[in-house]
Amino acid sequence: MIPGGGQPNMQQLLQQAQKMQQDLARAQEELAQTEVEGQAGGGLVKATVTGSGELRALVIDPKAVDPEDTETLADLVVAAVQAANENAQQLQQTKLGPLAQGLGGMPGLGF
Repeated sequence: MIPGGGQPNMQQLLQQAQKMQQDLARAQEELAQTEVEGQAGGGLVKATVTGSGELRALVIDPKAVDPEDTETLADLVVAAVQAANENAQQLQQTKLGPLAQGLGGMPGLGF
């Protein structure tokens, strides 16, 4: 509700919603283009993902490759990808969080 009991200006609400939608689309595109990295094993395995979570690269240092112990290598790969995804999630919160909070500030929409 609007303070004072008045009706919300629908044109103004529509303009605010459209701007937020444009801002959100722009932020999502930026996330898709931004890359973050995660690593494991002291940097022996590095994973690069986009801010939207797409795995782009995986680099494995030859020192991490032991034919007798592929299980450890697999664990390092999983840990590096998880670390990269956590970094991507933090980036998403940084980029999209303020936009989502903006929804709560739109009078008359009940958010």
